[in-house]
Amino acid sequence: MQVMANRSLWRRSAAGFLLIGLGAAGLRAEAQPFSLDVQKTDSSLEKSLMALASTHRGHVALYAIQLNTGKTVAIDADHPVQTASVIKLAILFEAMEQVRAGKAHWDEKLTLAKGDGVSGSGVLSFFDTPLTLTLKDVLTMMVIVSDNTATNLAIDRFGVDAVNARIAWLDLKDTHLYKKVMKPATGPMPADQPKFGLGKTTAREMATIMERIGLCELAGPGDKPQAGDAAICQVALTMLRNQFYRNTIPRYLEKLDSSETGSGIASKTGSLNAVRNDVALVAGKEGPMVISIFTYDNEDKSWTADNEAEMMIAKLAKGIVDAWSPEGLDGKNLVPGLGMGTTASGASKSASK
Repeated sequence: MQVMANRSLWRRSAAGFLLIGLGAAGLRAEAQPFSLDVQKTDSSLEKSLMALASTHRGHVALYAIQLNTGKTVAIDADHPVQTASVIKLAILFEAMEQVRAGKAHWDEKLTLAKGDGVSGSGVLSFFDTPLTLTLKDVLTMMVIVSDNTATNLAIDRFGVDAVNARIAWLDLKDTHLYKKVMKPATGPMPADQPKFGLGKTTAREMATIMERIGLCELAGPGDKPQAGDAAICQVALTMLRNQFYRNTIPRYLEKLDSSETGSGIASKTGSLNAVRNDVALVAGKEGPMVISIFTYDNEDKSWTADNEAEMMIAKLAKGIVDAWSPEGLDGKNLVPGLGMGTTASGASKSASK
């Protein structure tokens, strides 16, 4: 029988360490508090992952954490990389926070006008205009099929500055949204924009955003969880769980038709010719994980199912899950809070980090 420990985790904020609880009912063991600033590196696994990554014809940046144990692995986890469409996670998180604050509503109407469509991933550019969609529809398209036109509608709704302000609120130093998708940069741009294009991040920082979505950590420093937090997080998790592109982290992990059984993986991918990325919540039977993998400067620039970088991401993810949850996945745990304890409001007991 799995024994998950009740824990008090210490997380660093600008004011110091904030004590948070991630307990779960019915647990039999108690562990000493540990600090996520002094995480427990799984050295053996990290060594094997580095050996595998070294065979890749390109570069790999990776960060993963098993949330109930604090075990981590990292490869160049703090190296800034191109996000491609993974930056859409930051847009989604800003939308969640604005819905929480009552400044936005899932059912509010947005209009796709003539000329709004852009190329690349998605289908909205093929629809007749004008077309009225709800904010939830737009974000769903942005996440599930990585629709670039939907993404630009969301950016128009919230603003690049608001997304970047939210990123700063999260205390992320190397994550930035520069512009709309498939549109030229406008106004003064940071000097590094031409290098990164749409957005930049690190494997560790993007894992932070995904972790907060999974644990339903929507409250800022000094704030308390609200009664509606879990419902907001459930909307986002439903989008991420139904990710259409599943050739990277899910490739070797899902054995059944996830469209019928419900996936144990909630993810957001991002791809360019020489870039393949995937960031995911993985609901392991032995504890939830966040896996964040970025590949860049890839020699294989093909757009085929056996693209080398996509297969590398899949192999790395399988290595992590095989080590930390050898019994596999359990999609029933892919709920707000990830089964790690909830408050009366239904939100995770975790505090802001």
